[in-house]
Amino acid sequence: MINFEEELKKFHPSLEVEDAEEAIYNQDLTDMADILVSMIKDAGQTAFSERPIRNDELQSREENGSFEE
Repeated sequence: MINFEEELKKFHPSLEVEDAEEAIYNQDLTDMADILVSMIKDAGQTAFSERPIRNDELQSREENGSFEE
């Protein structure tokens, strides 16, 4: 038979919706969307920073004296 007094002593109220929402959103978890955004940013920075110099840019730099070895 169930002892209600004993069961009531074991009872812990669940979090309220607002408290549960706050506890969930305060966790800093990385998901796949965060990983993809980071990868795209890294790929974009690498692509622009390692872009080869075109011949017309090279000639323009040589003419202007801004070409440094």
